[in-house]
Amino acid sequence: MSNRDSAFYRSITIISAVVFVLSTSGPAFAKTVGRSGNIYRIVEPDALKELEDKAASMDLKERIKKEEIANKIKRYRPSNVVNLPPAKKDRTSLVDMTYTLEFDIPDGKGGMLYPKGFIFNPLDYIPFSRTIVVLNGAAENEVDWFMASEYYKRTDVVLLITDGTWKDLMHRFKRNVFYLTEPVRARFRLSSTPSVIVKKDNKYMEVREIHVPAKKDTAGRRN
Repeated sequence: MSNRDSAFYRSITIISAVVFVLSTSGPAFAKTVGRSGNIYRIVEPDALKELEDKAASMDLKERIKKEEIANKIKRYRPSNVVNLPPAKKDRTSLVDMTYTLEFDIPDGKGGMLYPKGFIFNPLDYIPFSRTIVVLNGAAENEVDWFMASEYYKRTDVVLLITDGTWKDLMHRFKRNVFYLTEPVRARFRLSSTPSVIVKKDNKYMEVREIHVPAKKDTAGRRN
């Protein structure tokens, strides 16, 4: 509790005590001393009302703070999110996952585990059985395509979006939603949405770009 709040509650306690004493001993004091001069009504703030108002104000500030935090979380977007154009046609390509180390990896014992320039394929070391779906979460035709596809209810699917609000889509799809960032786009050489990424043999990842027709508005225009 801050010094300001402590002072406020002390003042409320003092005011309440004064009001109580005056209200209980006032008549007896009047009988003993009698009336002298004009009598003015003592006006003191309602302590309970002030406490209620302050509590309400604090509750309101707390609610506003929580709402601001919730909105920031909802609007969160990584700085390196990538926007991709819609696929103009169906296309399939293979991505070689072979990687060349750009730095040394020590073994922690004074030796070298993997030297710079070492060439390896992560798929030889890490089993990967998931399917990655990349789509534009702000494009209703792509959202509809996903919800009607085989991937929608599959638990092995990782969903990445290039646009749209992750939290709204998470509630709509009832699954985790992540943003597509530049390192991931570059690693899989993604160029359009929707794209479906699956493991192909032990060396490649297959990227399938899928053309989804644009939806027509009421005037017959495509959007």
